[in-house]
Amino acid sequence: MRIVEWVRRRAENVVAGLLGVMFLAFIIQIVFRYFFNFPVGWSSELSVIAWLYMVLLGSAFWLKESEEIRFDLLAGAFGPRTRRVVAFFVATAAVVLFGIALPATVKYVAFMKVESSSYLKIRLDILYSVYVVFAVAVVVRYAWAAWRALRGEVDEEVDIAQKGYGL
Repeated sequence: MRIVEWVRRRAENVVAGLLGVMFLAFIIQIVFRYFFNFPVGWSSELSVIAWLYMVLLGSAFWLKESEEIRFDLLAGAFGPRTRRVVAFFVATAAVVLFGIALPATVKYVAFMKVESSSYLKIRLDILYSVYVVFAVAVVVRYAWAAWRALRGEVDEEVDIAQKGYGL
């Protein structure tokens, strides 16, 4: 668990850095467009790339289970045992579906080496390789969730009405 926490902290550092890069690119874009009347496209492209990496790496390594957005109206009506069964089947479905899609995903990302981004000229296979990392992380994460559901371990009940959940 110490390794997981260390990875989570490093992912938080990366996400914070990417947010800073995105903010600086945004400010540069405003300054060049409105003060120098010289719009630059690379800053917009950099912002999109930073956002893509921020979302995928953040959700793969930083976001906790209790912080994910879920539609759990039905699961909330069930008892703890039924919730564990549902959690097991949902986790297994995620592992199977992402696992089945993984070889085609890797092939497609590898195929994208023939294209590059418009302004920064970064090969798209390098840019989109973050999705392969995300997909593998999802498989590992949900395999772990299925294992925990089989063992009877339940995540704590999340009360969205408590302070700190935006209400």
